[in-house]
Amino acid sequence: QVQLVESGGDLVQPGGSLRLSCAASGILFSFYAMAWYRQAPGKQRELVATIANSGTTDYVDSVKGRFTISRDNAKNMVYLQMNSLKPEDTAVYYCNAKRKLEFILDYWGQGTQVTVSP
Repeated sequence: QVQLVESGGDLVQPGGSLRLSCAASGILFSFYAMAWYRQAPGKQRELVATIANSGTTDYVDSVKGRFTISRDNAKNMVYLQMNSLKPEDTAVYYCNAKRKLEFILDYWGQGTQVTVSP
């Protein structure tokens, strides 16, 4: 059974930092591209950051220079370090695992709430 379990969401003041974690099980983790998405109230889910199984990373422009995605294949973990947080970063953050074969394997976590407010 595939599970992605996020943790680390919290209430933080503007300018603060948080580190989100995602623990994966039931998949061959090192073969998967991992990503963090977020969804704010009333908005569509947005891709925030990706990390390929090669380690190559990419970010949405709004978080470049502030967020860092990383992975630990030995621990089946992916992380999102978020610095200089802004109120507009408030959202539920979701972990995603994806692998392209003849079909696409696509798994989601349950989400963790990040609230940035004074």
